[in-house]
Amino acid sequence: MDLEKTTFFHLDDVEKVSVAKILREVYYSLEEKGYNPINQLVGYLISGDPGYISSYQGARQKIMGLDRSKIVEVLLKDFAKDL
Repeated sequence: MDLEKTTFFHLDDVEKVSVAKILREVYYSLEEKGYNPINQLVGYLISGDPGYISSYQGARQKIMGLDRSKIVEVLLKDFAKDL
């Protein structure tokens, strides 16, 4: 371990992992209930209406715990890294 080197901690990285984890959980919950997860998530992100997200496995509560703009930011950053 190099005690002379400073390691940077980026809160953005932690937020990205948290958002991605919740999106994955919500996606699989919607899919398991027979919904098209993409359509449901887009509906929620555009309208803000939590009715697009099933309450199955706490999916609605999980997604509502995130700021919608943060979800969009994470998705766009992930998209942009592949450009």
